[in-house]
Amino acid sequence: MTVRVERSFELTASPERVWEFIADPENRARSISVVDRYTTTGPEGREVTWHVELPIPLVRRTVTVETEDVTRKPPEYVEFVGRSKVMNVTGEHSIVETETGSRLENRFVVDGKLPGVEQFFKRNLDGELENLRRELERDLRTTEDRRDDG
Repeated sequence: MTVRVERSFELTASPERVWEFIADPENRARSISVVDRYTTTGPEGREVTWHVELPIPLVRRTVTVETEDVTRKPPEYVEFVGRSKVMNVTGEHSIVETETGSRLENRFVVDGKLPGVEQFFKRNLDGELENLRRELERDLRTTEDRRDDG
């Protein structure tokens, strides 16, 4: 079974500013609650290894997910793929300019290879996207605060 989720959120920041955050694979990894830690590999930091802890019975150890940005079209689109023994994931982030800033459109597909993986993500993918939204908004506020101070 494959789980697909599409969500978008409106932001008052420019597409270029949203791109600064979403194009960074480390920002995306930090936003996912089940990513225990991550390491950046590969040229230009476009490859990140996620060390994932899934709270499902058949997975009793940390799962390594090798992710890579496969398409980048600054400042409007990034797609990444992640592969592991227990799941494959594809994430797409499109940035659309609006009258008040930007809309970030997110699409995720998780294809589990073990029982329970899809169910976990079916129940939790909305929450993971909410984590991404919160991290992005926090980053936007922090950057704005630094600009105000400097």
